[in-house]
Amino acid sequence: MDVIIIGFLALVVVVLLSMSVRIVPEYRRLVLFRLGRSLGARGPGLIFMIPFVDRAIVVDLREVFFDVPPQTCITADNASVSIDFLVYDKVIDPERSVLEVANFTGAARGLAITTLRAVVGAMDLDDVLSKRDEINRVLHEKLDEVTDRWGIRVMAVEIREVIPPRAIEEAMTRQMAAERSRRAMVAEASGKREAAIAVAEGDKQASILEAEGERQATILRAEGAREATVLQAEGDALALERVYKVAQGIDSKTLTLQYLEALKALGQGDSTKFVIPTEFVNLAQPLVAHAVQAQSE
Repeated sequence: MDVIIIGFLALVVVVLLSMSVRIVPEYRRLVLFRLGRSLGARGPGLIFMIPFVDRAIVVDLREVFFDVPPQTCITADNASVSIDFLVYDKVIDPERSVLEVANFTGAARGLAITTLRAVVGAMDLDDVLSKRDEINRVLHEKLDEVTDRWGIRVMAVEIREVIPPRAIEEAMTRQMAAERSRRAMVAEASGKREAAIAVAEGDKQASILEAEGERQATILRAEGAREATVLQAEGDALALERVYKVAQGIDSKTLTLQYLEALKALGQGDSTKFVIPTEFVNLAQPLVAHAVQAQSE
């Protein structure tokens, strides 16, 4: 009997110890209540509690998200769109998240839905489809403003999908096809224009190069002709200079012989010629002198 009592007491002690000692990890906090009165957040580490007096509520400090299912919203121009998005939040004040709201995730989801409809209802359909970042920003600001009093901070709001009505989606598809066709035509016209400009520019450069080549060729021909004339003149001058030098060494006998040869050449031919040298007397004197010298020898 004593053994049973001792075992029962040991079991009670173990149960009491397990109820009085809690180990809280880094990413959690315990909001401790003693006889219904909040003692604030405790943790992380080893936490001691009074059994049957203290009660603890576990709060997770990690960032979590919840999915808002597709919501049908009416835009300012009376078009209906279906939007679904994600909301990321985290607890920044564990005690207020317990004391101020019973279920902050459900409350934040309901608040996100009503805020989304208010934001989309103030925008046209084109803005809803093209300004997702702005919608995300407005939702983030409005949600964070309300959830801050709960000790919850909204970290981000991300729209996942916006689905317009079927008729509007088909019209948008046709508009996109027409826009692509227009861009293709503009690109083709621009390409042709640039090609024509390139061809004209090439022709202009070719004409310029051809004219430049002709000018250079004309200059080179003129320079060649000038150099040839200069060389011809220099050659004639050298020839005359050499003739002059040779003529300086010719005596009267050679000149007389050349004179007679010239007369002989003039006298050749079938026609009758009379050659009367103007200097016949001067010509005869060296002939006579030569004859006398030859006779004496």
